Amino acid sequence: MKRMSEQIGKWMKFLFVMFLLCGFTTESRAQNYQKVVDLNGRWKFSIGDNAKWANPNFNDSNWERVDVPSAWENQGFHGYDGYAWYRTNFNNPNVSKTQSLYLKLGNIDDVDEVFINGKKIGQTGSFPPHFSTAYTSNRVYNIPANILLEKNVIAVRVYDDVGEGGIVYGDVSIVLDRDAIPVDIDLQGEWRFKTGRYAHENLQAIDSWDRIIVPGHWENQGYKNYDGYACYALDFKADEKLIVERMVLVLGKIDDIDQVIVNGVLVGQSGEFDPSTVRQYSDSYQQVRGYYLPPNLIKKGQKNRIVVRVFDAMEGGGIYTGSIGLISQDHYIKYWNKRRRR
Repeated sequence: MKRMSEQIGKWMKFLFVMFLLCGFTTESRAQNYQKVVDLNGRWKFSIGDNAKWANPNFNDSNWERVDVPSAWENQGFHGYDGYAWYRTNFNNPNVSKTQSLYLKLGNIDDVDEVFINGKKIGQTGSFPPHFSTAYTSNRVYNIPANILLEKNVIAVRVYDDVGEGGIVYGDVSIVLDRDAIPVDIDLQGEWRFKTGRYAHENLQAIDSWDRIIVPGHWENQGYKNYDGYACYALDFKADEKLIVERMVLVLGKIDDIDQVIVNGVLVGQSGEFDPSTVRQYSDSYQQVRGYYLPPNLIKKGQKNRIVVRVFDAMEGGGIYTGSIGLISQDHYIKYWNKRRRR
């Protein structure tokens, strides 16, 4: 029975790869990406699992070298199922800090967790003991500007359950999102997260909430097949020099509807926050969220708190892509005027 299951799994993955070969241009048309670093080629590789391998200072000089992208079965690890790590480095592309960079890793079989300079930037699928494959998902991870150095180390932890394993297909690279909103205060990265309709009423226990990477679908971060209510929260202090009287909170795209509270003030929502009316806003998941804040709502030199309630009707879920942060109203208006003139 197990052997039959493995054969079926291999066949399904083969069909999926063939599908990709026929339709791989879809994503490039959908996103306005510009490649700035090519990462296709030889990476360091080791089977096994050790949290120390995410450390940028770890000595990987005795590791194997494998081609990326390509299944590890094709490179001397035939029949291996389990954990393995990849590592490589790249020089800072030296783009403006207001421009958004993404790490593209193509398709990984089955689950991955990604670090740059020791900082986790994303995960897709769920590791054992609550294993959930994500081999059909195209990996595109936002890179927080504040973690980049002159020389940077990427570490990718992978778990393969059956069949081919590893970074198997895609254009592996770092790209610039030419449509990204150049926020003045970057808030992407690790937020607190809790599921449930009334999670926002328990903010005093925020330190016990789960951690989640924003932006990124919650379904790829341990909440597979979860549809319903959830709440994000972030406490932060911003550089006082970057705070002006009138600011806009940018929250990328959210699947499906949201309600946003900043320092206890409701600043906006995408329609009625009610499951019975979500279909009235069926295209809301495609809309960029930009909420104009009341004057001086963001406090200088003090802790500020953002709370985002989300209701997802099906698939995906959450704050899943785009720029996340604060921008002055003047800069925000200039951005949209410039984009409309393209």
